[in-house]
Amino acid sequence: MRVNAFRIGFMGAIGVLVALVAGSIVHQLSTVLVYIGVALFLALGVDPLVSFLERLVPRWVAITVVVVGVLTAFAGVVFAVVPILVEQATNLIQNFPDVVQDISGQKWVQDLSDQFSGSFDIDHTLQSVQSFVENPGNLLSLGGGILAVGSGILSGLTGAVIVIILMLYFLASMRGMKSMTYRFVPASRRQNFIDVSEQITQAVGRYVVGQISQALINGILSLVFLLIIGAPLPVLLASFAFLGSLIPLVGTLAAAIVISLLCLFASPATALAAAIYYLVYMQVEAYVISPRIMSRAVQVPGALVVIAAVAGGTIGGVLGALVALPVAASVIIIVQKVIYPRQEQA
Repeated sequence: MRVNAFRIGFMGAIGVLVALVAGSIVHQLSTVLVYIGVALFLALGVDPLVSFLERLVPRWVAITVVVVGVLTAFAGVVFAVVPILVEQATNLIQNFPDVVQDISGQKWVQDLSDQFSGSFDIDHTLQSVQSFVENPGNLLSLGGGILAVGSGILSGLTGAVIVIILMLYFLASMRGMKSMTYRFVPASRRQNFIDVSEQITQAVGRYVVGQISQALINGILSLVFLLIIGAPLPVLLASFAFLGSLIPLVGTLAAAIVISLLCLFASPATALAAAIYYLVYMQVEAYVISPRIMSRAVQVPGALVVIAAVAGGTIGGVLGALVALPVAASVIIIVQKVIYPRQEQA
């Protein structure tokens, strides 16, 4: 038996090259794949509403109603919230020198300056910040940063439009996609695969709906509370709270810390009030809101939430973290419905 070492090495090198090219393609398409994943999970989240409406009207009418509702909600957010966010951000940049002067004149800043006298001059630091902003040369670099932020916002809106379009397409063709997928499974195992798949899609749908509901509750309550305590940029901070709540455990805590720190621009009392509010809210969410909303969804352990959020965020940013949690819930269902029964049979 003769062994052609050159042929074996050549084919091995070809295999490695193909793997590297495939990995590069996946890396280049990572953003597109994240968009597809987010759109698919949102479609699964909206599908229970379509199924409910389908009991009353034909499916195409139910899909049309849901599509119109989603587009109306998205347009309302864009035309109602985005201008306010832009206005508040613009006012913050234009009035930044006045903000610095107001902060330097507050009593708690003067007290800190007296305590750190000789080791750290707070007044000098605030004056340096103000001088930096008032310098035209520095404003050019600051303007570049603002343009970068504006470009990021535009990119985010473009991604949101792509996700919504894909979601509507997946929603309209959900049954056809499922039927096509089921045909790839051998007939002897097809029914079990269908049962597990339906359980996964239903659980993921309930998970998405529940998480969005919790985020809306947090965003609305945050906006009301921030308006009451006179926090700066209340709409912007409430948007942070909403986006953070989409990532349970990790996102809510991170958003609460950021919002509390930004409230220092108003006063320490405002920041303390915000910190106390979010500390109380997280307890209410964990023991009252979440059990009631997520009672029918798959419960993901806290440690797995942290691991999934960090891994998803590393791979695909915020969208990756959002997709990672339903994926973790799907893995839990597969383990409970497939792996555990096989282990018991063995």
